[in-house]
Amino acid sequence: MSSLRFLTAGESHGPRLTAILEGLPAGLALDLSRIDRDLARRQQGYGRGGRMKIEKDHVEVLSGVRFGETLGGPITLSVENRDFKNWTDRMAPFGEPAGEPVTAARPGHADLTGYKKYARKDIRDILERSSARETTMRVAVGGVCKEFLRALGVSVVSHVTKIGGVAIDPAKVDVTKILGTDAPLDPDGLNCYDAEAEERMKARIREAMAAGDTLGGTFEVIARGLPLGLGSHIQWDRRLDARLAGAMMSIQAIKGVEIGAGFEYAEKPGSAMHDEMYIEDTHVYRKTNNAGGLEGGMTNGEPVIVRAVMKPIPTLMQPLHSVDVAKKEPVLACKERSDACAVSAASVVGEAMVAFVLAQAIVEKFGGDAMTDVKAAIAAYDERVEKDW
Repeated sequence: MSSLRFLTAGESHGPRLTAILEGLPAGLALDLSRIDRDLARRQQGYGRGGRMKIEKDHVEVLSGVRFGETLGGPITLSVENRDFKNWTDRMAPFGEPAGEPVTAARPGHADLTGYKKYARKDIRDILERSSARETTMRVAVGGVCKEFLRALGVSVVSHVTKIGGVAIDPAKVDVTKILGTDAPLDPDGLNCYDAEAEERMKARIREAMAAGDTLGGTFEVIARGLPLGLGSHIQWDRRLDARLAGAMMSIQAIKGVEIGAGFEYAEKPGSAMHDEMYIEDTHVYRKTNNAGGLEGGMTNGEPVIVRAVMKPIPTLMQPLHSVDVAKKEPVLACKERSDACAVSAASVVGEAMVAFVLAQAIVEKFGGDAMTDVKAAIAAYDERVEKDW
């Protein structure tokens, strides 16, 4: 069985971030401008903090690609942290520590637990790696995976559906017109396709900023054009819905995931929720997609729809009550430079993680050392599925 995997490395204020992606076939043409565009989308959004004015993320490819095509070996991706020059004394790999240690833990963050678990004396040793800056490399990896999916006729897009209690009107959003990577870059955009709701979201963000507070929200990721039968019902760890949910939950600040109608299933009877099947000229189709494109842990040919909820960012400009881990005394939590709202950024990260899991599922099912092998295997499988039917 072929396997696709990746690792990321680097700290929020270290010299650079790195990822290694292994398992893609040779012969995949990469467009770096689209990957950089996704990195820019991750940085945009109303309510983002000052760090976004410093970093202008650009991916460098250090291995696994020659003259624009993958070679079949590990692909090394890297992004420079421009802000490192302001942190060289505090983030040096060797020498004596500089600056005061961070000892005021933030509620809702990895600070306290990580400080104890890893036996550190400075919370910065935890917050640097647990920071969502790490998702830069997930987006870069996801960008490569989206190139792989694009070559197979699969698209992955996302959009924000709620921020701070302000929700879109689904009737105003045509999900078939959500553009993802091809959408215009808007520094103040929220990746929201209901213009009226977006303005109310921005107003809510301004209120939170004025109060020194933060906001969370929800977003949706949609994948179209997938082969039927990715994933499996055979074992728990091969169910694609479980793997998608796990990937989304791995994103910093994500606290809940649903597939398709999700928790709405608790509100209505089966007769109202299961997607009835119809047939026309031997083609099976459905009028609804409450299952979110997944049944029995496998893709069923409908668009895959995954939603996630992001909690408000734990770093508040009006800090919450906490403890000083060094003095063992009550204190207000520390203040790191942060965002008031990053749901739009999280939606792009979610897009990347869904793209990776789907690319992984395709590589596992169809294998192949070269893109020609993968395409031939998919074509043969599709023909067999149609013939058997």
